[in-house]
Order: sequence, then structure tokens, then C-alpha cells
Amino acid sequence: MRFGNRRTSRNVESRSGDGGGGGLGGLGGGAGMLLGMVFSRFGIGGVVVLVLIMFLVGGDPLGLSGGGQQAVAPRTGSQGAPAAAEVCESDPDRRFLCQVLASTEDHWSQMFTAAGATYAPPRLVFYPGRTRTECGSGLAEMGPFYCPADQRIYLDTSFFDDLARRHGAPGDFAQAYVIGHEVGHHVQTLTGTANAIRRAQSSASERESNALQVRMELQADCYAGVWAARERNAAMEPGDLEEGMTAAAAIGDDALQRAGQGYVQPESFTHGSSAQRQEALMRGYQGGDPYACDSYTTGI
Repeated sequence: MRFGNRRTSRNVESRSGDGGGGGLGGLGGGAGMLLGMVFSRFGIGGVVVLVLIMFLVGGDPLGLSGGGQQAVAPRTGSQGAPAAAEVCESDPDRRFLCQVLASTEDHWSQMFTAAGATYAPPRLVFYPGRTRTECGSGLAEMGPFYCPADQRIYLDTSFFDDLARRHGAPGDFAQAYVIGHEVGHHVQTLTGTANAIRRAQSSASERESNALQVRMELQADCYAGVWAARERNAAMEPGDLEEGMTAAAAIGDDALQRAGQGYVQPESFTHGSSAQRQEALMRGYQGGDPYACDSYTTGI
């Protein structure tokens, strides 16, 4: 993608990393609060990592407890603008991601305005290893994730090295797709879709809960495609969409399970198969409108 000298977002912060407020124990006792962080992660950590972490803290990796989180208003970007600028200019990779976030802010603001609503953007938090969140302790092993309780996207940028080396999905648009997906979860929080799904999950069986989660993740992929379509003529370059499709295939539940455990368990999918994630991204890109993604959550 080519953003040139386009602006960077002011809704950015960088953390040096910390103990997470009690280590893994900080995740325990709040599986409901943990949902937004774990189930809304981008998924590259794989099912095995998720199950292991939840086993260690005594949670249920596939079920739900409690209701949806109460969203809180994110901090405004104006107060921290100088710090955000410094974060974004600290290296080219961060600058690019800050520009991606700014682009999502511009386009989702336009789409919300067209629907008679106001878009309040999320904040992007760069951190190494572990950090505190309103959803519990954020761990890099989980991959990028969105926490609806504090309306922040958490990212350890070493994830992109893993995405490129281990999963064969390099490229700047693959990185942009990650941000677009997590912003998609923020949109679901603002519109009430996320809470509706969690309410449905609270009374569902494990299989039904997983299927509902897949629908939410696919809609977030679709929203990433909608954002990309809005940059089709301004920032997209030849090969970008292919990078996104490669990344979508690499992080499909079937691909991750096959690589991690040698076999596939469709009933345990929480993000969708490679083919489903590719289809969702392409649906959003071809439709170019958030209404193209409504069918994923119709009836919930």
C-alpha cells in the first residue's frame, strides 16, 4: 500500500510492557471479560495456544461465562497528540500502521455519518510481550486483539514476523488487514453487534457458541475488506489484495489446526476456515459497503 505523506493517527500509544497485574492470574475469574480479548484476537496464535493459556488460568476456552462487556469511551486523541506522533515516527513499520489506523478513522467516520451516527475511533497500543488491559493481561502469544472494555487494539509487532516467516503471509497489506480486522471488531462494539452475539452465546451450546463466534470473526474480515475497497484507487497497489488473501488463508482455523495438531476439528472453529475468511474479505472488498457484511450476523 502507498500512503505517502498522509497523516498518522493520534489515537496511538506505546507501552514498554509490564507484568500484567498479577501475571496469568490476572486473566482468571473473568472469562466473560476475557472474551473480547481472546476471541477477538486475530487468531495467529492458534487454537493450541488459546487452549493452553485458558487451561493455565482455569477458564473455558470454548465456552462463555457472563454477559458482554460494557464499552467505555476511549480517550480523545488531542491530549496525547505529541506522544502519538513520536510513537508513529519511531520506525517505518509503526508509521505505516499509524497511517492505516488513520485511514480507517477517515473511512469509518464517513460511513457512520452517512448512517446518521458518529464514529468514535479505537486506540492502537503497541506493546512487547505482555501488558495490562481492561480485559485482563494481554499476551503477545495471543496475537493482535481488540478489547471492547477499553476500546483498544493491542499489538505486539513481532506478530508480523511470525505471520511472514511461519505462515508465509508477508507484505504491508497483510499487516493492514490485521488492523482492518480488529477495527472491524470495534465497529461491532459500537453498533451493538458484539454484545448481541455474546448474549446469544451465553445460552448456547459449545458448538453453537463457536459457530456464532465464527460469524462475528467473518464479519470483521468483511469489514476489513470494506475499508480496503475505500482505498482501492488511493492506496492499494498491484498484489495487495493477493497478500490479504494469502494472509486470510494462513490464519484459517483449518490451516492453523492442521499445522498445530495435524488434523482439523470443524466443530471447534472460532474464526472460520481459510476459504471462509478469504470469501469474507473478498465480499467486503467487492461490496465496498458495510451492508455487504450484514448477512454474517442476520438473525442474531
